Amino acid sequence: MRLLQGVWTEEDEATARSQFQERFSALADNVARVVVASPQTIHFALLGLFAQGHILLDDLPGVGKTLLAKTIAQSIAGQFSRIQFTPDLLPTDITGTSIFDLRRNQFEFIPGPIFANVVLADEVNRTGPRTQSALLEAMGEQQVTVDGASRPLPRPFMVIATQNLAESYGTFPLPNSQLDRFLLSMNIGLPTPQQELEILNRSEHGLLEVTPVLSANEVVEMQEVVRKVQAAMPVKQYIVNLVSATREHPAVAVGVSPRGAVSLLRAAQGWAAFGGRDFVVPEDVKEVAPKVLGHRFLVDIGAGVAAKEIVAGLLGSVPVPL
Repeated sequence: MRLLQGVWTEEDEATARSQFQERFSALADNVARVVVASPQTIHFALLGLFAQGHILLDDLPGVGKTLLAKTIAQSIAGQFSRIQFTPDLLPTDITGTSIFDLRRNQFEFIPGPIFANVVLADEVNRTGPRTQSALLEAMGEQQVTVDGASRPLPRPFMVIATQNLAESYGTFPLPNSQLDRFLLSMNIGLPTPQQELEILNRSEHGLLEVTPVLSANEVVEMQEVVRKVQAAMPVKQYIVNLVSATREHPAVAVGVSPRGAVSLLRAAQGWAAFGGRDFVVPEDVKEVAPKVLGHRFLVDIGAGVAAKEIVAGLLGSVPVPL
């Protein structure tokens, strides 16, 4: 298809834009049939998919992180894999390895679990930095290099990583280079009493069956729609001003990188597409900024302020260029 090959006519663009809202609503509704969470939480989870980014879930155990990732994969007829990160996990356990085939007298590559559309990296901070780094190339370039050969990952591709906030013993903090590769950092949070009652109702007789509502190819087409959302120069300048403000903040040791600015733009493009627009407005930037920027800078030890508070302050003080 021309859409998948990156060759778009005006008719292609118009068709894709008109279908985007219908497809997105169908997917969000399908996920909500299984996952009990706020619509905004589900929309942010899908933002990682359509903005071609990855999601870090900092949350308590048992709130539905695995269910969310698995439901998204099933809803797009995609392949799902779950990697349980442990101290003894090796990089090849993620990327795959080559095994010598005696019959053919040659090495054969056996793909690892990273070769999936939606990959759940469960408790990613339970393993050491060497194994954590096996995700860097996959998350940054959508490929892995094994035995000197680069192998592309399937499209679409998204990593949903989890960190367990309830425990800290035996964990390895994620390096800044890896944190910077997550488009969003968010949490599902504990349910309200009404939501918890709904969880019991849905799980009383087993989980609901998930029926795919999109194909992987349709998701790729929707990703291309997001990439074509326009951002005017004042909006881009606003993003630059926000990122620069993190570097100049007295409580910040290391500010947001240029990759963070690109991620903020991409997330704002996705949020604009969710709103049915083909252009970004400053409100899109403000909506996604807390989840895009909060994990990308280091707060000075002893500053007495949280990253989310700094982001909130900057959103209130940095003016929008006219």
